[in-house]
Amino acid sequence: MIHQATLSFATRGRGTSEITRELAWIVTTSGVRTGLCNVFLQHTSASLLLTENADPAVLQDLETILARLAPDGDRAYVHDTEGPDDMAAHARSVLTTNALVLPVADGRLALGTWQGVFLWEHRQAPHTRQMIVTVVGE
Repeated sequence: MIHQATLSFATRGRGTSEITRELAWIVTTSGVRTGLCNVFLQHTSASLLLTENADPAVLQDLETILARLAPDGDRAYVHDTEGPDDMAAHARSVLTTNALVLPVADGRLALGTWQGVFLWEHRQAPHTRQMIVTVVGE
């Protein structure tokens, strides 16, 4: 069985938004009991995370790490068509991921106790982000 849905999220600008609940709902309504849930983000300046959802300091620290690896407005960047955060956002996306494959067991996402799925916006300005969620299994 294959079930596919499209999700759209309005971000508030750079930062994370937990999307575990929305993904769990798609899995539950898919009818798949055992299989995989593929989440694909259709953008190059945002990404997906599977990380701890209990302590918000984890997300803050991840933002600090990426700010060091891909700072806004670095003079070495050539691509700055949309502003000083343009190339940094692309680099952050490449350093993370735009797709996740999650297990489905007993008709639910089989995440660990403290795991959550997050949409990570890398641009300073708000954006609308789309993703395709495909649930495959039996």
